Amino acid sequence: MQDAVLAILAKEPAHGYHLRARLRWALGPLGESMNAGQVYVTLARLERAGLVVCERADGLPNRPGRKVYALTPAGQQRVAAWLAEVNWPKPDLAEFHLKLAVAAAGGLADPVELVAAQRRELLRRLRDVQRAVLAEPDDSTPGLLLQGVALRLQADLRWLEACERVWSRAENESEDA
Repeated sequence: MQDAVLAILAKEPAHGYHLRARLRWALGPLGESMNAGQVYVTLARLERAGLVVCERADGLPNRPGRKVYALTPAGQQRVAAWLAEVNWPKPDLAEFHLKLAVAAAGGLADPVELVAAQRRELLRRLRDVQRAVLAEPDDSTPGLLLQGVALRLQADLRWLEACERVWSRAENESEDA
């Protein structure tokens, strides 16, 4: 979640409520279960790590000013590194989905290119696993595990195809508008 918060801030400084709303929008129904305090805890950690700075913005009469968070140069570097990362498998597909959503919303990267980079990495890993499967006897325990890894990678590749279709369509619709 830290990287997604940083990527949202890469577009423009924002306060915690705005960040939470953007994350909930990007996650859809999965975002409904997000703890309201989670964004603020994340922002505090990012501030302690030197990745964001906080300033007070003028509030409304009879209300205190809101804290507005902005990226530091170190935060900008971390966003760039996160967008370029192609590690897989992720413990949760929601993180990759957030990467696509915030990259597109902030104009930070082309989601279709991010999907292509992930696909190249998964195909490389699948080739390695398939070679290992061929080296194992069919009825061996390691062979069975390797078959499971190959099936998981194939499923992840199909999901990436669906991501590419959706984000390609979104790009085409925005170009037509």
